[in-house]
Amino acid sequence: MTVAGGIAFVTLSAAQDTGRTPATDTAGTEQTVPSRQITIWRDPSCGCCDAYAEYLEGNGYRVMRIDDPNFDRRSVEAGVPEQGLGCHLAKIDGYYVSGLVPAEIIERLMTEKPDITGITLPGMPANAPGMAPAKTGTLKTYAFGEDGVTVYADE
Repeated sequence: MTVAGGIAFVTLSAAQDTGRTPATDTAGTEQTVPSRQITIWRDPSCGCCDAYAEYLEGNGYRVMRIDDPNFDRRSVEAGVPEQGLGCHLAKIDGYYVSGLVPAEIIERLMTEKPDITGITLPGMPANAPGMAPAKTGTLKTYAFGEDGVTVYADE
């Protein structure tokens, strides 16, 4: 059992083989370039979501913001564990990203293309992008999907 920010998760082995390859190579077609377009559903009164969107834009992403006071319900419907909700929900290249996940972790997700539904950084950690001018210290990000919840990054 892992505890992060007061939230307990039962984790599966991070070394679990999902059988999915990082990139699908189809004969006669170009390899897909990861998207730089990300959509964020957020509570319209959340200032950290705007700061986070600006952080992503500063890291080369094109961000579409959608006001959604029920983003938490949308998050659970997308598969984010209730006890692991972040302060907004985003989607990029078919993956859900919940919370203030650092850009380098999103980059890793887009490069590795694991067989998961998405990743989440639960809560609103004070040292996360959007809450602080820059990420400081370590942040524990979780992967979620059909196989349950695992630690995706602890950096």
